[in-house]
Amino acid sequence: MDVSVLGLGQMGSAIAGRLVGAGHKVGVWNRSKGRADELLEKGAFELDSPREAWDRSDVCITMLADSQALADVALAPHGGLVHAAAARGKTLIDMSTVSAEVSAQVAAAAADGGVGYLRAPVSGNPGVVKAGNLTIIASGDEDVFSSVDSLLRDIGPHLFHVGEGEAARVIKLALNLMVAGTAELLAECVALAEAHAVRRDKLLEVVGASAIASPLVKYKIGPLLADDYTPTFSSRLMRKDLDLALDAAAAGGVPLPVTGVVQQLLQACMSTGLGELDFMALLVRLQREAGRTVSV
Repeated sequence: MDVSVLGLGQMGSAIAGRLVGAGHKVGVWNRSKGRADELLEKGAFELDSPREAWDRSDVCITMLADSQALADVALAPHGGLVHAAAARGKTLIDMSTVSAEVSAQVAAAAADGGVGYLRAPVSGNPGVVKAGNLTIIASGDEDVFSSVDSLLRDIGPHLFHVGEGEAARVIKLALNLMVAGTAELLAECVALAEAHAVRRDKLLEVVGASAIASPLVKYKIGPLLADDYTPTFSSRLMRKDLDLALDAAAAGGVPLPVTGVVQQLLQACMSTGLGELDFMALLVRLQREAGRTVSV
């Protein structure tokens, strides 16, 4: 299939790489130049602008940083994807984590322009994508979903169609508030044990074999043993996702007290220079507050 991927951050690049590896003809675009070089070496081709995607592809995938970036690419009056005449009858799949409100605006404009639109946020990090183990949560018209089912499975095998409208957006935010909460509890677990001279490797060996071990916890054990906070997903981006979750909760009249606290703790990470580190920098923040010397 001819497909374009717009947005070549860590996740977008990994997704494009999976598609190239699966034999698709893949166009790529990123706002800042230079991010496409490795993909071009593997056989992708570079687009000069987002709208060029429709001249070269039947399906366009966006993986962008936030709601404003999606609005800029999809809805701009004279350059937006859904306004292009060449887009009629084709399919836009947004895999970003964005607000349901902006996504609904894209959906309405896509319907007016005759563009199929699928919300397909993901659960996983770039390593999970490359390993072929990504989870994709999709919502939108079932016929549109069926038409791109095999394409999405080339990106990740764990594929769920969860209904119409913005259902996938809400599920993604619900998952991420659990990820963030788990990270804070794991950080507190380590901080407490180390305050009483328990070795981190011994603690995490037990944690990894216990009832509270999960794929997420197990993914984080290696980096925690190495004090490695190279971002798979930054504290800044996780804070952004919790902002979206709290906005959605307010719109639904639902209190999320724990999520609100973790959002503030991630904001504290950002305020103390930890925003671009992995969200497990929550541990670094705790250690600093406890007066421990931490080198990051």
